[in-house]
Amino acid sequence: VQLQASGGGLAQVGESLRLSCAASGRTFSAYGMGWFRQAPGKEREFVAAVSWSGRSTDYTNSVKGRFTISRDNALKRVFLQMNSLKPEDTAVYYCAIDSRPYRSGSSTKVEDYDYWGQGTLVTVSS
Repeated sequence: VQLQASGGGLAQVGESLRLSCAASGRTFSAYGMGWFRQAPGKEREFVAAVSWSGRSTDYTNSVKGRFTISRDNALKRVFLQMNSLKPEDTAVYYCAIDSRPYRSGSSTKVEDYDYWGQGTLVTVSS
């Protein structure tokens, strides 16, 4: 399984970025996907997740109303639209694929994901 994240970069406060993650090596449409992030000196934390069907999503409280996760099963991609960016959103963002096919709902737990992308850096400057 390979996950390739892209779309990070430098943004000003209030601006938007869109992250993309391309997956290969697994039946993409059968697995939930998640985005996590890790800021310098901090542990990796959950950001957003989408179920295998796309009908269920979860967000950490700090990004609700600003970030939107979506997926395109035909393209085997998951996206994270990030609006109204804040300095505290600065981190390396990782996409990950669920270890369990056809999970009910989506998982917010690091241990439920078994493959990870290489990470893409998002820097929000004030």
